[in-house]
Amino acid sequence: MTVTLFFLAVILAIIAWWMAGQRLASKPWLEASPVQTATGRERPSAPAINLGLYVFLGVAAALFSLFISAYFMRMASSDWWGIPVPRLLWLNTAVLAVSSVALQWAMKETQHGRMENLRPALAAGFLLAALFLAGQIQAWRELNAAGYVLTDNPANSFFYMLTGLHGLHILGGLVVLGRTTARAFSGGVPPESLRSSVHLCAVYSHFMFAVWLILLAVFAGWANTFADLCLQLLS
Repeated sequence: MTVTLFFLAVILAIIAWWMAGQRLASKPWLEASPVQTATGRERPSAPAINLGLYVFLGVAAALFSLFISAYFMRMASSDWWGIPVPRLLWLNTAVLAVSSVALQWAMKETQHGRMENLRPALAAGFLLAALFLAGQIQAWRELNAAGYVLTDNPANSFFYMLTGLHGLHILGGLVVLGRTTARAFSGGVPPESLRSSVHLCAVYSHFMFAVWLILLAVFAGWANTFADLCLQLLS
């Protein structure tokens, strides 16, 4: 239980530090007014949109933190049997990392107004994130073929639930990224009009990659070992 609370506190501290760096405490409603679109409608200013994303990421982080806390508490039960980490997950991790790097590249290209580099960066980020999802489904199939079915033991259930929840968040990000990529490939769209969307997609991608690294550490047993080591150093 102590390890669980310690690990949860570390996650929440990282989230608070990251969001402070993203100017969550600012007052976006005082920084910019709504922007008029071509049809005369008002759309939220960029700071307001950013704030909405950060609030959503905070809620998602809290949700994953609660599930990870439940994972550690459930591990103490006698009916818990560990589940092996498929080797494919390491490849999937590398694919998701490159996708995040591609979107960071795309964000820099929008700042310089280079549409010829922005398009391939967005396309690469989208295709690699989709490949990550396909790899996760294949990892599920391999585990099922090896006999690690969903209802066999709690460890299996938590693995499928957490990876599935993460996959759903990736899928939602792909919808937004797909729309942004389609706009970039359509003619007559200046890079400046895509700057906010690309920025949000990049931030979301980095966040989901960080969440995946934490989940991978939990499944591999590193998180528990790290928490025990920190507790020993503090005691």
